[in-house]
Amino acid sequence: NNFMKQFTFRVIIQKDTSGFHGFVPSLPGCHTYGENIEEVRKNIKEAVKGWIEATKEQGWKVPNDEGIETIESIPYNYA
Repeated sequence: NNFMKQFTFRVIIQKDTSGFHGFVPSLPGCHTYGENIEEVRKNIKEAVKGWIEATKEQGWKVPNDEGIETIESIPYNYA
């Protein structure tokens, strides 16, 4: 009985010296790299799938990403 489960995780993508680094904070060790953001987005999906498969093979539970994310603009007077 196969069924598809939808997972949603927060992904952080940061500029690196020669490209971009992507990682999933709620999945320890789930990191990837790409020459551009599109490549990192593609690679992180494969990295997450591999992370989930390895976790399930060990009999461990896949964590939920329960964090709350917000982007804040903080005014600061440099004077």
